[in-house]
Amino acid sequence: MTDKVAIKQKFKSLRCCVLIPTYNNAATLESVIATTLEYCEDVMVVNDGATDSTPQIIDKLKNITVVTHPQNKGKGMALRNGFKKAVEQGFDYVITIDSDGQHYPDDFFVFLDKIEAEPNSLIIGARNMSVDNVPGKSTFGNKFSNFWFTLETGISLPDTQSGYRLYPVQKLKRIWFFTSKFEFEIEVIVKAAWRGIPVVQVPVKVFYAPKEERISHFRPGKDFTRISFLNTYLVALTLFWRPVMLIRKFNKANIKRVWKDEVLAKHESVFSKSLSLAVGLFFGIVPIWGFQLAAAILAAYLLKLNKAIVVLSANISMPLLLPFVLIASLKTGEFFLDKKINLHFDSSLTLETLKASLGDIYIYFAGATILSVIAAVSGFIAMFVILKVFKYTPQDKA
Repeated sequence: MTDKVAIKQKFKSLRCCVLIPTYNNAATLESVIATTLEYCEDVMVVNDGATDSTPQIIDKLKNITVVTHPQNKGKGMALRNGFKKAVEQGFDYVITIDSDGQHYPDDFFVFLDKIEAEPNSLIIGARNMSVDNVPGKSTFGNKFSNFWFTLETGISLPDTQSGYRLYPVQKLKRIWFFTSKFEFEIEVIVKAAWRGIPVVQVPVKVFYAPKEERISHFRPGKDFTRISFLNTYLVALTLFWRPVMLIRKFNKANIKRVWKDEVLAKHESVFSKSLSLAVGLFFGIVPIWGFQLAAAILAAYLLKLNKAIVVLSANISMPLLLPFVLIASLKTGEFFLDKKINLHFDSSLTLETLKASLGDIYIYFAGATILSVIAAVSGFIAMFVILKVFKYTPQDKA
């Protein structure tokens, strides 16, 4: 679609506007706004405390909404305040485009077509990073950001740093954000994915001006440090808080739906589900106390497994079952190492008395490690065979 009138109509029907955050990009700002207005009548510019001729440029343009920060607050706050204004004006979606001229407004239609096909998604315009003049720090930073996003969400995307995006602002208004600079663009897509908002991509064109003409407000030292701190925080939430949220979902009235959508997961293969069970059982038994669940979740994200199955099976070492796991580990160690430990199975057996009876601790560690492998292999085979033999899918119980 290249018909500008049709694109304007689609913007209206989807209740979508365009947001242009800007800070000291006077050389390109007027052209970006003017070209954007050719495709969309609802344009918002956030002047993030510009100290150049940006205010004068904005003043002479008509039919745009302006949000002004008296002082520079950072791109994150410019976006957040722009989203707030868009929600107040009744928009469902916002397309953000940078004011430095690297994005092409004639790509708006790919976002609009995609959101029609997949409503309520957050769409990232994936740039072709192989074009001429792409700064080296951009390619490195993009790979860095992509890695952490995959680790934190289990979703693989080629360009998580692109500022050319479509945001479902009505969905985002219920999410709490705390970042205010460039790192907001990472925080928002991670937390959106955690809330179940699909994060998808569309291909877009990109233009990088020659180095001597390029204006960038990204400060590699300070901003990479801020991004690193943010990713540390997000990884911590990934490993510890996200499992709690998953467990809480199982305590609500939608247990059947959660079981069907997240555990049985019709879109996942039998192999993936079986491997998820194996990974959960392995980390639930292997003797890395204090890190079992965290390691299981990390493996699930890295291997793109079913997180629900991994978390549930990793809880084989929950307090109720732990004594049995410890006994089985000891017996396995005895068998493979040809050693004996005297255990007294009487009515006074508790976790404490069991620990006191461990004796040669290496027997336990060896046994637990071997048992974790046996349980993983057995669990994989059993689940694979059951799912294949019964050919059970979620549709069968619909």
